Amino acid sequence: MANTHNLFQQFNSDLQITDMKRKKMITSRDSLRDKIRNDFRKNHDGYNPAFYIQGSYKMGTTIRTKDDTCDLDDGVYFDSNPDNVTCTTLQTWVNSAVDGTTDDIQHNEKCITVNYKGDYNIDLPVYLFDKNNGEHPYLAVKNADWREDDPKEMVETFNNTKDSKGQLLKLVRYLKAWCDYKREKMPSGLAVTILAMNDFQTNDRDDVALKYTLVEIEKTLKKKFECIVPATPNDDIFADYDETRKNNFLNNLSDFITDAKKAVDEEKNQLKAGKLWQKHLGDRFPDGEDKDEENVNAKSVAAVAGTSKPYYAG
Repeated sequence: MANTHNLFQQFNSDLQITDMKRKKMITSRDSLRDKIRNDFRKNHDGYNPAFYIQGSYKMGTTIRTKDDTCDLDDGVYFDSNPDNVTCTTLQTWVNSAVDGTTDDIQHNEKCITVNYKGDYNIDLPVYLFDKNNGEHPYLAVKNADWREDDPKEMVETFNNTKDSKGQLLKLVRYLKAWCDYKREKMPSGLAVTILAMNDFQTNDRDDVALKYTLVEIEKTLKKKFECIVPATPNDDIFADYDETRKNNFLNNLSDFITDAKKAVDEEKNQLKAGKLWQKHLGDRFPDGEDKDEENVNAKSVAAVAGTSKPYYAG
């Protein structure tokens, strides 16, 4: 059957952040850090911000969306709260420190988002982390109480899970590209990262590995529809999904599996197989060659497909 592994390699390359965009993001990150340090030094005695890049950028799974944007999470950490201010107040101070950087800054529930329109955004979640009074930091939540939350644990768990060949990294990018292409309240990047970690099926070919991973994810979710974060506070990302959102995701997943099976197991023509993947990954997924695979290659594909095996079960 058609081998589209090479198409996935091209797709993976296209999902990567360009060097120019990466440099701009890091420059913006450094500028925001300087603004926050200077503002707190001047206006908030006793509050000494430290920073930690976290999330997908730290794990290496960031993608360029179909709108050619991306994001970076830069945690703002304080080791004490001498004035005993609320979550909202500390977030507001950070927001004020970066005010004017762009004309689109949002004070969201769990972070301050600085939007560099049409290019990228930088999220600034705010934490208290007194290492003498606990093992984990506490996240500031707008108009709510502090919440124990440890993004470093998530990064460490992911790093301990990923394979040496980097296939899990690529599968996460493919799944994130799928959700970005479909949108419609599809799961977050964190959610699909965890699903992939739990049901990763390794193979010499990315198309085969993706197909089997999707199948295993569906099996797991049919048993119990949950997505537990493997880090403090071990919450369930799907806990607040209503039936409409749940069914939308499961239906999209089922459709993706149907076409993945056709592309890997049935379609001999690489161009036609690529079109099946494009239905779920978008037009950035490349066209293949308009020719059928030789029979000998089809037999080889069948043999390779039979070697797929689980890599990790969370």
